Order: sequence, then C-alpha cells, then structure tokens
Amino acid sequence: MTDLYPAADDHELLRQAAAAHTAAVRASEAFLRRLPVVPDPADLAEYANLLTREEQTRADRQAAAEAAGLAVASVEAE
Repeated sequence: MTDLYPAADDHELLRQAAAAHTAAVRASEAFLRRLPVVPDPADLAEYANLLTREEQTRADRQAAAEAAGLAVASVEAE
C-alpha cells in the first residue's frame, strides 16, 4: 500500500522548524512594538510566554538541523 501523504524528509522538517522559529520571533517583535512604557503583570506574563516559545522553537530547529546533518560544534565565541 502506498502512503498518500509520505513522511516529510529531514530538510522539509528543518524548513518547517525554521519557519516556526521565525514566527515565534516575529510574535515577540510585535509584542515589543506595542508594549506600553510601563508594563503591567499581564505584559510580563505574555513576554515570558513569548520567550518560552522562542526558546522551544529554537531548540526544535536545532534538533531538526542536526537530524538533517547540519550539526555545528559551537557558534559561541571562545
């Protein structure tokens, strides 16, 4: 039996992970553009959620990159 919807290859999964990370970063940017001068507790909670989403999507993107053969030892300066 042939799969009607074949599994996405590693490169497609990486593209999807990168797109999700881009969307998360853009959501943070949009939030920061509308942030009032004096943030209230709801603003702080929203920002914390946005940062969590950014970090999760970054980790997902990194895992997808490694699965696609794009493992990088380190990008931090020594």
